[in-house]
Amino acid sequence: MVRAVVLDVGETLIRDDRGWALWADWLGVPRHTLSALVGAVVAQGRDNADALRLIRPGIDIPAERAAMAAAGIEEHLEESDLYPDVRPALAALRATGTRVCVAGNQTRRAGAMLRALGLPVDAIATSGEWGVAKPDPRFFARVLDLAQAEPHEVVYVGDHPANDVAPARAAGLRTAHLRRGPWGHLWAASPESASADWHIESLHDLPGIVAP
Repeated sequence: MVRAVVLDVGETLIRDDRGWALWADWLGVPRHTLSALVGAVVAQGRDNADALRLIRPGIDIPAERAAMAAAGIEEHLEESDLYPDVRPALAALRATGTRVCVAGNQTRRAGAMLRALGLPVDAIATSGEWGVAKPDPRFFARVLDLAQAEPHEVVYVGDHPANDVAPARAAGLRTAHLRRGPWGHLWAASPESASADWHIESLHDLPGIVAP
């Protein structure tokens, strides 16, 4: 029995296009250049932030983010940043009586912005708020607290096989790999993805998982 579904954020609920565009403009490179570098590091299985490090070796990303904020350039989310299936799928999930939560590797500010969107969920948390990020097992211990259920009663949904599927399974949760975004598509045939309990193309598939 599935009592709770917890979803990743980037490329699961929201598109990352806007964030990468802001970084490209800030670093003074064409947006397609940064996009290509993101694709390259993803293909190598590296942290996608390494794309920024390729452009500016030794970059202090938190310091640069603070400088951007001081210049009036801050991350923000709009309704258009959500994938089209997000609101209807999450509402359908809640209609089944399932607890629906969001927990991903995002900043504190991102957590506040997600809450401001008024998504049909029971709780939202980010790694910035928790002080621990995926794939650290402590992140998934916090996920279980948020879900208010036993590990086998929780499904963690994400696009990143190594950061989402593998560590969630190691923590005893059930998993759904979403084939979306660079990681979701490129690594869809990886061993980590193959280990998922479900493989989905859209969040619309989730209500059928919890209430088949």
